[in-house]
Amino acid sequence: MDIDAVIVHIPRLRRYARVLVGDAARADDLVQDTLERACQKWALWRPPDAASADQVQAALRGWLLTLMHNLFANQWQQAARRRMVDWDETLGPAHDPTSDLGLRLDLQHALTLLAPQAREVLLLVAMEQYSYAETARMLDIPIGTVMSRLARAREQLRRLMEGGAPSRATLKAIK
Repeated sequence: MDIDAVIVHIPRLRRYARVLVGDAARADDLVQDTLERACQKWALWRPPDAASADQVQAALRGWLLTLMHNLFANQWQQAARRRMVDWDETLGPAHDPTSDLGLRLDLQHALTLLAPQAREVLLLVAMEQYSYAETARMLDIPIGTVMSRLARAREQLRRLMEGGAPSRATLKAIK
């Protein structure tokens, strides 16, 4: 494993993780988990054949972001299962996600209200500037799904930033 090749991607991984999870400490944990997974799975990564150094770096960055996406999705599903258990045990939600809707939402808070799948697509396309095809490949979903999730995420984000309430569909995970 060429550690220098991975180290140059840490700032971008941190930025993406920070916006994805909405918390600096959890983002750093996600980056660390991603790098640990990369170390464990390094033998599985193959650089593209006859690629320039820039193309190899871009492919490595994509692979690392894919690892991060998969880890985040797994963690989110585990947390959702725990929330369901909390709901069953207390006969009510563990917290009220709509308690502060009267206040204007800033961008970070608005992003956290988006469904994780919509937030991932929005961040990869808008912040990381990946194409729809690259995003589809990283998330292992059809390109049409990328486009529809992106359109819904942009519309919901616009509504949230204008002070509107999130729709119930936004607060639920997109299957």
